[in-house]
Amino acid sequence: MEAGRILQIGIPWITWRSPPRLPNFPRYICASSIQRGSYKGPKPGRDWIADWVSKNDDAVRSMPIYVGGASLLAVLFNRAISGIAPVADASSSQSRADLLTLGLAVTNVLTGLVWLSIRPKSITPVEPQGVECQEIYSHLPESVVSEILWVWESLSAVTCCKSLVIVYDCQCIVQIGVAAKSLNIDEPFAVDAAKLMQGSLYQGVLKSGAQSYMANLSLYPGRSELPFLPSNTQAVILQPLGDRGIAVLGGDTIRGFTTSDQTWISYIGEKLDATLAKYMSSMPSVVQE
Repeated sequence: MEAGRILQIGIPWITWRSPPRLPNFPRYICASSIQRGSYKGPKPGRDWIADWVSKNDDAVRSMPIYVGGASLLAVLFNRAISGIAPVADASSSQSRADLLTLGLAVTNVLTGLVWLSIRPKSITPVEPQGVECQEIYSHLPESVVSEILWVWESLSAVTCCKSLVIVYDCQCIVQIGVAAKSLNIDEPFAVDAAKLMQGSLYQGVLKSGAQSYMANLSLYPGRSELPFLPSNTQAVILQPLGDRGIAVLGGDTIRGFTTSDQTWISYIGEKLDATLAKYMSSMPSVVQE
């Protein structure tokens, strides 16, 4: 009976409707089908006033002087032809207006003089004063030497780096680029690795574990700890190599290392640390060539 009742229950049929067809849009657009000049979207704006000011910097800086001088002459000419007594009278409204105009004219002249005296200092690269050198630890594997040379060629090609010194485990691994000249002979100044790693610069970098960027080296008293760099080195990056070494990069331009350069150098430092840590633990004492 139960089975018969179940069979007698009507099961409603559900009618399935196919989804509406979407129009066929082209999947690819050929570049040749877009005509030139057909783009009507927003275009990047251009600040014409800023462009004109940058191209006429001297004229803009001198403009307050001309405006102030012309205003001063106009006030004096108006005073002369107005028939008013040349002596200032506090009870006269014309005299009070003339005094106010004279003050504004003098202010314009002084503003122009200040603008002409204060100019941004142009930053240009300098030619490093020293000797070219390329001293690499001779017992390094060829693969490590190739990697170090690649690092140097990349840094010198795309950044302002002109000197590179790598010290690892109290030993000078690399001194390449322009180095300071030795006192007695025409040879590069030798790097005292032990003294460098005992100095305040290395200790500060080791303590922080982060890169140190001296954008204007002449302003830092720690400059004396880097005698192996050319005397006119403009900027220096101290890149720690783990807790066992440091890479010193000298540049020829004040604030020449950009933010992207610093980030890239940080990644290079991590790679050099991994490479040198792999080989230096099983090597004999470093002897420079």
